[in-house]
Amino acid sequence: MRLQFVLTEVLHGLRRNLSMVVSVVLVTFVSLAFVGAATLIQTQVNKLQDDWYDLVEVSVFLCPSGSTAPTCAAGEATDEQVATLRGVIENELGSEVSKIYFETKEDAFASFQARYPDGFRGTQLTVDDMQASFRLKLADPSQYEVVSDVLQGRDGVEVVEDQRAVFEPLFLALNRLSMLAVGLAVVMLLTAVLLITTTIRLSAVSRRRETGIMRLVGASNLFVQLPFLLEGAIAAVVGSLLAVGGLWLGVRYLVTDWLEQSVNWIAYVTTSDVLAIAPLLVGIAVALAVVSSVVTLSRYTRV
Repeated sequence: MRLQFVLTEVLHGLRRNLSMVVSVVLVTFVSLAFVGAATLIQTQVNKLQDDWYDLVEVSVFLCPSGSTAPTCAAGEATDEQVATLRGVIENELGSEVSKIYFETKEDAFASFQARYPDGFRGTQLTVDDMQASFRLKLADPSQYEVVSDVLQGRDGVEVVEDQRAVFEPLFLALNRLSMLAVGLAVVMLLTAVLLITTTIRLSAVSRRRETGIMRLVGASNLFVQLPFLLEGAIAAVVGSLLAVGGLWLGVRYLVTDWLEQSVNWIAYVTTSDVLAIAPLLVGIAVALAVVSSVVTLSRYTRV
């Protein structure tokens, strides 16, 4: 009987403040969509880092003829210097380097011809214009600094480059986009809290007569406040489910069906990732509704 009464009060409250309830649903939907988008963007960044960082190499470019680097003052790297560097890599960096590949000038020229059969920007290069190098596959890509510290500045080494630098601008842009989404989400969540508070306050004020009668017959605080709590929670949960649905559709049709078909060599977020964050979004919605309702009801439904 009490449950039936509570549910009836909830339905009446939702009907009385329908426009405000719809506003709460929409604002919650938009704010949690931003929260979900920020989470998915960060998930995408992590996937790219996991895949691409495992593929990148450290390139140790050896001195070519005519280099102005201090370590190349003696001219082009000699066979003795190359052998010394290989020994350093194998002995001192054995635990950090999982694979070593030495690219001769001839190998570099063959790769250049395959990539630029008509020359680079109209310039025809020769084998003598190429640069020999060591290509190192790291066991842990984050240990680039260790490898660089050991090899940089040695005789015969012109420069040590980490290919991760190619991807860092992309990761930086995605991280900033994620931060922007978080900032917008915080603003929208604050708006949702204010709207939920206003909705509950209006509902409580309009039903002061009913709550007063309930107090007179001995109803507890929980029984009086429960309908208002459920009203706010229902509106917030509906908004969160809409956010999950919107994110699912966005990933399904924009990422899986379109982007992944166009550029299929990248690991993208999937609908499973959306479903994985769904409990988080619903939990945030419920927490917002409960906190907002409790703060408001403690003032407007007290004895």
